[in-house]
Amino acid sequence: MFERHIACVVAGLAAAAFVSTSVLVPPARADEKYPARAVEFIVPWGPGGGADQLARLVGKLAEPMLGQGLPVVNVAGGTGATGMAKLLAAPADGYAMAIYIADSHALLAGNNPRWQLADVAPVAVMLQGPSFIFVPESSPYKTWADFEKAAKEKPGTLKVATLGFGSVDDFSLKSLDAKGVKVVQVPFAKPSERYVSILGGHADALYEQAGDVASFITSKQMRPLMIFGKTRHPSFKDTPTSHELGYNVALPQFRSIVVRAGTPTDKISTLSTTLAKIAATPEYKAFLAEQFADPDSFIDASKAGAYLDAQLVEMKALAASK
Repeated sequence: MFERHIACVVAGLAAAAFVSTSVLVPPARADEKYPARAVEFIVPWGPGGGADQLARLVGKLAEPMLGQGLPVVNVAGGTGATGMAKLLAAPADGYAMAIYIADSHALLAGNNPRWQLADVAPVAVMLQGPSFIFVPESSPYKTWADFEKAAKEKPGTLKVATLGFGSVDDFSLKSLDAKGVKVVQVPFAKPSERYVSILGGHADALYEQAGDVASFITSKQMRPLMIFGKTRHPSFKDTPTSHELGYNVALPQFRSIVVRAGTPTDKISTLSTTLAKIAATPEYKAFLAEQFADPDSFIDASKAGAYLDAQLVEMKALAASK
């Protein structure tokens, strides 16, 4: 009898929890004004990185415009795959969206990706900018020529901190490898650990975007040796580009926002319009400047899909050439 009583109590508590959850998060009605409750904002990376910074700024600026909060949920792991799995497990109702960056996109160019581009609906591209190879200020490699020479003369001895295998970092370094610049990748899942890795001697160089390590650049703790791109950056006029050095790889780092495919178009339009307003604010423009990003980074939902398609074509071509 006692065991039966306990079983009944447990069943009752489970039922109560289900009812409570249903009351707290009711299913969306077709006629309700969107958004009628908070929109979960998934960041497939740890706190403190560029994707996290973007999400928190967008969330802060969007809340008064949408009339609802955008709580940030960090879900790190698998070069963004874990966070993407959380997004794709959520209903396609506009109440979950995620930061989607070039490194996660690059996974689609590999073998057996866990999702396809058709599984998501782009809402907007928020940031575009180049990546660099950085070294600590005290590094014996004063120029890219110094670094390149060491990597060729002693293959596999220089270590480069990256976000992870299968990422844009990985693709770019493999392109260097094909030209004889053979380095060892050291993946760091936590952005903060990756940034300081070269300062603590855990790596010789860092593959990163300038905005993410801006404080280290301004405090003269690290400096760039090369920028991945075709043209030099106005803030780093003395830093040569990959193309002028003979490395024809220039995958830009982008940070976009996506929802699950199948989300109603009117909800995507509401989010995209809100993000366009955010991109036009002085605060967001200042953020792009601090990130050393393209001031014309923003692309709305009507064109973001074509942008992601073009990026994937280039990534697949680069992957196939290895």
